[in-house]
Amino acid sequence: MKIATEVLLVDDNPGDTELTADLLSRNDPGVHTHCVTNGVDAMAFLRCEGKYSGAVRPHLIMLDLNMPRKDGWAVLVDVKSDGALKMIPLVVFSTSQDRADIARCYELGANCYVSKPANLDGYTSTVTGISNYWFGFASLMRGEG
Repeated sequence: MKIATEVLLVDDNPGDTELTADLLSRNDPGVHTHCVTNGVDAMAFLRCEGKYSGAVRPHLIMLDLNMPRKDGWAVLVDVKSDGALKMIPLVVFSTSQDRADIARCYELGANCYVSKPANLDGYTSTVTGISNYWFGFASLMRGEG
């Protein structure tokens, strides 16, 4: 029996989260996407705090950089400096194509940086590519720990 792939999608744009979750599940029906709209909720989800006390540990985090309350930069730092979370692969999925942003994300420990395309066809092929790589080729930590 195949274990479901749990993805935490952190993005404040409801259109992007809905489309991304739909594309991930279409590409692999075994993907279960959890969506939060800011960094405060992302960290609560990852640490199973408050309303996220029953949250499952994701196999992959997809993170936007520009969000309210706590931005993606702060989430990236928190995840990669937390011994219990740092092994979860983290894909920055942002509209920024700034080379300095990309370099900084890698310096802070991002496992991958993907720029969000502005058009639907590009967005669809990009999310499909992310799915194909992370759920088809990469070896994700599954199960506990």
